[in-house]
Amino acid sequence: MSHTAHIPSHRKPRRSASKLALRAGVAGGVLGTIAVAGAAGPANAEPVTETIEMPTLGSLETGTGLASAVAASAEASQQEALDQSLQTQENLALQKAAQEAKKAKAEADRKAAAEKAEKARLKAEAEAKAEQERKEAQERASRTSERTQLAATSASDNSSDSGSSSGSSAGESQTQAPSGSAAAIVAFARAQIGDSYVTGGTGPNSWDCSGLVQAAYRQAGIDLPRISYDQSSMGTSVSLSNLQPGDILYWGSRSGSYHVAIYVGGGKYVGAQNSSTGVVERSLDWDMPSGAVRLL
Repeated sequence: MSHTAHIPSHRKPRRSASKLALRAGVAGGVLGTIAVAGAAGPANAEPVTETIEMPTLGSLETGTGLASAVAASAEASQQEALDQSLQTQENLALQKAAQEAKKAKAEADRKAAAEKAEKARLKAEAEAKAEQERKEAQERASRTSERTQLAATSASDNSSDSGSSSGSSAGESQTQAPSGSAAAIVAFARAQIGDSYVTGGTGPNSWDCSGLVQAAYRQAGIDLPRISYDQSSMGTSVSLSNLQPGDILYWGSRSGSYHVAIYVGGGKYVGAQNSSTGVVERSLDWDMPSGAVRLL
């Protein structure tokens, strides 16, 4: 072995052949170009210089500014669209609010008109009621006066000879003036003319048919049942051609009558007819009864 084998080398590592050849070729080409240029031109000629424009910083800044402008324009367009959308929504909200306000005002006006009409109706009803009460008061006063006159007539009849011949006709019995208990019954019935009809009414200012008959007979000291068919079942049956004041008229069968009234003489009767007419005096021809009974 050589005595130098263990001595490290201080030489630089060799470059590869391919890298060296590449560098040599580049260098040779550059030098050759310079040599040709020097040989072809005059000795004092200026070297040929070719200027290659490279992108400058200004150009780059211009491109960046254009991109920024485009982005800004897009953002502005987007903001404008957003503003238009918000404006549209605001307009719709204003229109809706205006419609609701208009609807609320119309409803308030309708309610006010309804309240006004209701107040007018209540006022008219109150005035009509007051007028009706005034008329009823006048009628009651008139009935009281009539009752007094009938009572005086009855007393006068009782003090005189009120007998009649046995050959008196039915027409004469219908026109004779009531006396005694019959006069009191007739007077009371006529005094209630104008009172209202109320189902189940027993006075003093509203009656049904049997309630009026019961109250009238009470004036003569006679207690009658409350129901019409019980009232018509009492006493003695009489023909309609032989009626006397105070007789009870009935409609329907005697034991199943649905309406009763009091015969007051002169071919007329007084009864609580219905809610439309109240207590009235009518001719027998107006509603011919089915029969009659006599309790006096």
